[in-house]
Amino acid sequence: MSADATAGPGAGSGPGGPGGPCGLGGPRKVARVILLDPEDRVLLLHGFEPGDPADDWWFTPGGGLEGTETREQAALRELAEETGITDVELGPVLWHRYCSFPFDGRRWEQDEWYFLARTTQTATVLGGLTELERRSVSGTRWWTSEELLAAHETVYPTRLAELLRTLLDDGPPGAPVNLAPEIV
Repeated sequence: MSADATAGPGAGSGPGGPGGPCGLGGPRKVARVILLDPEDRVLLLHGFEPGDPADDWWFTPGGGLEGTETREQAALRELAEETGITDVELGPVLWHRYCSFPFDGRRWEQDEWYFLARTTQTATVLGGLTELERRSVSGTRWWTSEELLAAHETVYPTRLAELLRTLLDDGPPGAPVNLAPEIV
């Protein structure tokens, strides 16, 4: 997840992932992936604050755009870098979210687009992490909708259990849904 503060409330590995530090040209443009396997489980990464591993959360793969790449390109690149998964069918944008959170001693702002994707490849490899991600990501896990609904851990976006259940029951929305901003 290049250029990501990956371990924050939804960041690359942060609270939705770091965008850029506040005040540097607006929120960071981020592409995130709601990756489902053949059993409709969603893949999440386990992240934590580098200076305080007890401050932890689960979040979707994804991160900031690089150069002139599109959000779709960024979603696939980030997924490959963070999980090793490349056999993916990228679907539509499900949700948009603005988030702002502290991570690694800075405040981050992000404009996130969440893409639906499907894969049959369930083995993950954290081989392409950035230095910051290596200090703030401890693994991955495939979650069922029921497990997310019952979870006591922090998950970003915070309504992911409900959003996933709706997605599985009703299919993708006709147009991307704007989620409430998350300010941590």
